Amino acid sequence: MRKFLYIVALTVIFTQVKAQRNVILIVADDLGIDYCGFYENHKDTIAMPNVRKLLAKGIRFKNAWVNPVCSPTRAGMLTGRFSFRTGVGDFITDSNSVVLDTAEITIPKVLKGLGGSSIATSQIGKWHLQFTSPKTNFIFPNTMGFDNFEGSFGAQVPNYYNWPKITNGVSKNCTTYATTENVNNAVAWIKKQQSKPFFMWLAFNAGHTPLHLPPPGMYSDSTLSGTPGNIAAYPKKYFKASIEAMDKEIGRLFDSLQVLNKLDSTDFIFVGDNGDNPPVAQGTTNAKGTIYQGGIAVPFIIAGPSVVNPGRTSNALVCGQDIFATVIDLFGFSNWKNLITINKPIDSKSIMPIIKNTSTSIQPWIFTEVFRVNPSTRDGRTIRNSHYKLLSFDNGTQKMFRIFGDPSEKTNLLDGDLTATELINYNYLCSEMSNLTGLSGSCNSNVDLPKITINTITTNVCKCNSYF
Repeated sequence: MRKFLYIVALTVIFTQVKAQRNVILIVADDLGIDYCGFYENHKDTIAMPNVRKLLAKGIRFKNAWVNPVCSPTRAGMLTGRFSFRTGVGDFITDSNSVVLDTAEITIPKVLKGLGGSSIATSQIGKWHLQFTSPKTNFIFPNTMGFDNFEGSFGAQVPNYYNWPKITNGVSKNCTTYATTENVNNAVAWIKKQQSKPFFMWLAFNAGHTPLHLPPPGMYSDSTLSGTPGNIAAYPKKYFKASIEAMDKEIGRLFDSLQVLNKLDSTDFIFVGDNGDNPPVAQGTTNAKGTIYQGGIAVPFIIAGPSVVNPGRTSNALVCGQDIFATVIDLFGFSNWKNLITINKPIDSKSIMPIIKNTSTSIQPWIFTEVFRVNPSTRDGRTIRNSHYKLLSFDNGTQKMFRIFGDPSEKTNLLDGDLTATELINYNYLCSEMSNLTGLSGSCNSNVDLPKITINTITTNVCKCNSYF
């Protein structure tokens, strides 16, 4: 009987894997929506023809959030857990920083737990989830489930043309332009997989500092000289050039997948890891590092053969943590929750219902936060539903915006008297955030919650006529 059950189990796993497609998660560093011409509120446009190719094959999410800085976003994507659970609330710099525990359950660990060695896993590019010393830490990406790791370990490369590259725990200097090297490594690894399904996390350093002039033919601005003085004078131009170069290399990845006959069997997730760095942000100082829209609203596209009725845009509320459940579901494993222990609760919600076009939403609100080892007035948490956003700072102040109609967050509703609808939304959002984080007492006790049911709140709380 045991032998029979074992054969059945293996057959189920084999059948699931055989039907699965490849998944590539592409992360652009420090890229918000303001430079993305395919977003409604862009202020400038970077030429990204290859990223735009994903639009016709996928879904563009208009209301996507991540954390305000890179390490927490990456930790959230990898584990499906909010920062207050992982402890990673700020970018990792030195021994005072909180790093991601290697005991955390990650996407590749779950894929290995359910699919065994039948699914190949690789992380290419930026890691930034643990300390760069001691050097024995360099094996941590492999410890956390990846068969292969090739890339930079810390927050940034010291120079895009001269940087320490880690390959499965071993460090060696690399003089190939980092963005190009990332795609070189990605293509070489994919070739080795032959017919084996794979998950790849391709995390570019672009457009994180330091700003450099990309190789010839990879950018369009002919006025750039690449000298330190020119870079200092025109940081936005060099930021745009770095993203153009990234797009060029993404195109080369697509071409290689086409030649390998894998493009049509691969699902892609493209996302920014936080908003733009303040020196290059468009028209706002509330950019990277803040819980304002400029710090947390990012481009987010899911494309590929799994998408039903591609070419869509979605108003659904999604966040970086949702990538965890979504990737696992894309591989056909609906029973992944059986691997989750009670002491490691998962916040991730699968986006699969939207991918399959069976639903227009997956959750009534999204949440994000930032908390630093050295506390800042910018530290805090925020939560939003489809129309309203509440910001609660660690210094005790709060702000609330009606994101629909005020995407730039110019009018703080808490500066005046709230309408009945605004009161309902304030109390709902504050209550949900308190229940989630366990931080009670932050809601304004002078605001009375109207006597309506929770079902009414979650379905009608916005009381608005259209979606942002």
